[in-house]
Amino acid sequence: MARVLFVCTGNTCRSPMAEAILKSKQLPGVEVKSAGVYAPNGAELSVNAKIVLEENGIRHDHHSTALTKEIIDWANVVLTMTGSHKELILSQYPDVAEKTFTLKEFAEESGSLDVADPFGGNEQIYQKSFEEIQKSIERIIDKIR
Repeated sequence: MARVLFVCTGNTCRSPMAEAILKSKQLPGVEVKSAGVYAPNGAELSVNAKIVLEENGIRHDHHSTALTKEIIDWANVVLTMTGSHKELILSQYPDVAEKTFTLKEFAEESGSLDVADPFGGNEQIYQKSFEEIQKSIERIIDKIR
């Protein structure tokens, strides 16, 4: 069983979009969750993230979750949206270094390893973020099966 955890800041934009995209692939034996390093528990998915997901044929009922040791321990792989998210996790939980990567690092992409934060942006900015995340997820599917 593969258990993938996506992590961003507030768990209302990037990591829930990544969770929704990977869940939409309906991969047998793959469980997916998301959380935020500074997330309150229970905040709704941002309006533009919800719109972009729906426009791409993905429904996702989501409320934010704060990152905890319990959630990290649940995961086989922890994929962060930025290098700073990864550094923060490793500073608090150094024992999870072998399973913690940025999404783009895990996807073996070149260039910036950060997914741009669409928070506060318009629908087009969220769409760009969605496409960036989707591209990386396509590259990791075989690794996580």
